[in-house]
Amino acid sequence: MIPYLELLASSALGIECVSIRERNKSKAKSKTPHQNARFRTRGRNESAWGIRRGAAILVWMTELALGRDAMVQRGRRLEYFTIGWNCLEGVVAVLAGAFAGSISLVGFGVDSFIEVTSGGALLWRLSLDAETQQRERIEKLTLRIVGVCFLALAAYVSYEAVSTLLAKRAPEHSLPGIVLACFSLVVMPLLSRAKRRVAAHLKSAALHADAKQTEFCTYLSAILLGGLLLNAALNLWWADPLAALIMVPIIAKEGIEGLRGDTCCD
Repeated sequence: MIPYLELLASSALGIECVSIRERNKSKAKSKTPHQNARFRTRGRNESAWGIRRGAAILVWMTELALGRDAMVQRGRRLEYFTIGWNCLEGVVAVLAGAFAGSISLVGFGVDSFIEVTSGGALLWRLSLDAETQQRERIEKLTLRIVGVCFLALAAYVSYEAVSTLLAKRAPEHSLPGIVLACFSLVVMPLLSRAKRRVAAHLKSAALHADAKQTEFCTYLSAILLGGLLLNAALNLWWADPLAALIMVPIIAKEGIEGLRGDTCCD
């Protein structure tokens, strides 16, 4: 990408210097020798000014490209971390839920695997960021993939909440589940904030949507932890599914907007 910018700036610089020289030549034809000397001095000054301005444009464009490349690399590192963390989180949650007989924990693990799908889509989007002509098409396709993940998450939360309320199942006591939810409450907000900064710099609606999905995982972690603690302390078995149902319309709205291809600036 940098060589193309250098070529563009160099071309602009050459055109500008030629334009200045031609303008000065045309003016010099109608002047006296004394005036011509003054115009030659002025022409050299204008050419030097044109060179400095072209160099400044080249430096600015190079810094802009380097800044975007650095942000793309940072975004890729965040997505790699997202995939690794959610794979670990999903395995721990499913195993802990299976041993404790907790459907909520198993469902939380399924949500983590949904996040892995979203992270993979974002990695694909960031790996093709240099393809400027296809960037908008890739952005919209990735946004739709994230939207599908949102709707899958909303379906999972709805099913788990309704089935828990109908069966009057209290969240099972699970120390690994409580520890996992606590760790997620620390990690997910930091990860979401970092993704938002990269999304704002790249003007990426897909990455912004992925940051929102990470933020929702924070809420789900809080719901899971709150349900476990309230059930253990106050025997409020319905607190967990009720809070989850409150989240469903918000999650579904984000999924629908993703499928429509709405950007974060719309």
